[in-house]
Amino acid sequence: MNTKTAPLDGADGTVCELDLGIGGMTCASCVSRVEKALKKLPGVQDVTVNLATESARVRWTDNAAAEDAAGQPAMAARIQRAVRDAGYEPRPVLADDHTQQAAVLGVPRDAWPVLLGVVLSLPLAGPMVGDLFGQHWMLPAWVQFVLATPVQFVLGWRFYRAGWHALKARTGNMELLVSIGTSAAWGMSTWLWWRAEPGEMVHLYFEASAVVITLVLLGKWLEARAKRQTTEAIRALHALRPELAHLMPDGVKREDVQDVPVAELLPGDVVLVRPGERMPADGEVRQGQTQVDESMLTGEPMPVAKQPGDRVTGGSLNGDGAVQVTVTAVGSQSVLNRIIALVQDAQAAKAPVQRLVDRVAAVFVPTVLVIALITCLAWWWQGAPLEDALLHAVAVLVIACPCALGLATPAAIMAGTGVAARYGILIKDAEALEVAHRVDTVAFDKTGTLTVGEPRLVKLVPAAGVDEAGALQAAAALQAQSEHPLARAVVQAAAAATADAQTAEDVQSVPGRGTHGRVQGAWIYVGSLRWMEELGLTLGPLAAQAQALQAEGATVSMLAMGQGAEGGEPDRVQPLALLAFADEAKPGAAEAVAELRARGLRLTMISGDNRGAAEAMARRLGLRPDEGEVLAEVLPGDKAARVAELKAGGHRVAMVGDGVNDAPALAAADVGLAMSHAQGGSDVAMHAAGITLMRGDPRLVAAALDISRRTVGKIRQNLFWAFVYNVAGIPLAALGFLNPVVAGAAMALSSVSVVTNALLLKRWRPPGV
Repeated sequence: MNTKTAPLDGADGTVCELDLGIGGMTCASCVSRVEKALKKLPGVQDVTVNLATESARVRWTDNAAAEDAAGQPAMAARIQRAVRDAGYEPRPVLADDHTQQAAVLGVPRDAWPVLLGVVLSLPLAGPMVGDLFGQHWMLPAWVQFVLATPVQFVLGWRFYRAGWHALKARTGNMELLVSIGTSAAWGMSTWLWWRAEPGEMVHLYFEASAVVITLVLLGKWLEARAKRQTTEAIRALHALRPELAHLMPDGVKREDVQDVPVAELLPGDVVLVRPGERMPADGEVRQGQTQVDESMLTGEPMPVAKQPGDRVTGGSLNGDGAVQVTVTAVGSQSVLNRIIALVQDAQAAKAPVQRLVDRVAAVFVPTVLVIALITCLAWWWQGAPLEDALLHAVAVLVIACPCALGLATPAAIMAGTGVAARYGILIKDAEALEVAHRVDTVAFDKTGTLTVGEPRLVKLVPAAGVDEAGALQAAAALQAQSEHPLARAVVQAAAAATADAQTAEDVQSVPGRGTHGRVQGAWIYVGSLRWMEELGLTLGPLAAQAQALQAEGATVSMLAMGQGAEGGEPDRVQPLALLAFADEAKPGAAEAVAELRARGLRLTMISGDNRGAAEAMARRLGLRPDEGEVLAEVLPGDKAARVAELKAGGHRVAMVGDGVNDAPALAAADVGLAMSHAQGGSDVAMHAAGITLMRGDPRLVAAALDISRRTVGKIRQNLFWAFVYNVAGIPLAALGFLNPVVAGAAMALSSVSVVTNALLLKRWRPPGV
């Protein structure tokens, strides 16, 4: 069991949450029964039971702590008792509950009942096969009885036990239908054998009871195997966590490295990560350089270069360089654990469409029992022998089992959220998944979402007769020691352009204006146009270009050279080049806009920049300012209001943002998509959003909407076929077109087919991958 508590606003108590495994659930009626039993407990606010994961999440208000010394553990005990009283087995939810089943004589333990059922049932089913070829075989009645009875009462005991609990609770489930139907077939056969005259050949139906139970057991076993595949994403994430870390106690000497369990690491510890090992915890590279494969966490297929000062994520795979890492986060605060928690929460949550299924399941089994009784009486009243009437009723009971209904939604959600996590798309809950596919408007924050979020040198315009490369190197030499964002942009541009570097002397910074110093003996100035005017500089032919760049939203600086006053400060300056800075569009941003537009979505960019800069960037991205696709000069606090206005216009809005100031807008949207950064995303934005994109690639927005659409499509397909199966199967069985054996096979096949259809989502790939 996993229990967590959080303060409850506005009440004298604490909201407690318990994750509990539940054994023995088989159908949608079981889900409904467990939820009803738990909701009857005092203080319980919400219960979500998931058939696919065989688990329950219970949320209650703990006001009993002051009255009950046991407090929360007492409530956990009550929850387990309620589950047990409902006829199911409470058990802990273990992180390592994904190990292989123990084998007996080379056969998995859970497969033995199926194997024994097949061995005992095949001789009974043989005559049925012979009838197809005109051969009439018949085992002696006592042999049929000996073969069928262990199947009915030993292998089928689980059905009786669960069915009895359902009856005590005045409800029904799959086991009740199977146990009643097969017991009727077995009992009728025993009665016919007992009352037959010596030597009389009577047709018995032991094969119907034995084969139905075996088929149901086989279907549940295949279904369990398929369900385990839907949790592969969680198992893969758990497997990323190494067990040991190489701790450097003094943080200096490698020869003093100690191997300690990862669970014992503390923030501030220094660990050694050797080539080919996984990072034991979140941290910051202290020494060394390497390439890190983060694909399992972010979906980014290419290794990422890491050097001192860069952050690394626990679970990512180190490349060919040994690095020392200072631990910054461990346990539940680590990125990997937060990812696992998000995926588990999404898979445990119940989609809104599932609530309709639950309401149907609550009355389904009692309705089927009535239909079966009516079927038996109707056939008998029409003159059919009692055994034939009972067989038709048995077929109704068997084919009506609502297994597929209970699996249709959770199986698809587990498969969809799992494959999305593999590509760096974390879906917080099932509601976000279901809402996202109905989105018709996508609103983007500009800075850090569609753009890099830091200034770049986008253009250098040299004056007449000035060498462009030389001007760039002179500016870089002057700015080399500065931490100003514009200075860093110049240095980065120069480093990318050429390896030749110059040095500067007598560098001085003039706050709010710029920097000047000597480069190769000449006085060089870099700063704002206003400072250049104060120094007496005239732009001349560069004035028109400066105005054009500013109109496009760029920040324009001037590179100038001092003249006159040899040996001292110059008395005038002359222009060398214009430097234009702007935020660069992210790689893939334009493709993302084009992809979303091709899907017929309405697009909007929300920015705090001036209108000229915002519209210039929008045009580069393929947005259309003239059609209202740009909202400029929006204060951070007003973004949520703009999203609300879009919703008020009748649109389903998805908001994409990355920072703390985007959190209100993310929460205000129908679905929020928080975009993480290479240096770590904002926790506030991630909690406010329904979907988190683990890497800052705008193309993941289209991918998130796509997997939402496909998952909801699978849910609808599964529910359609589950309902059609029951709606069509029950009348066919009641009218005598299906015998119990065929009905049992169809029932088992329906559950497996629903899970298998959901597993087709595992083949999904984001567009362009």
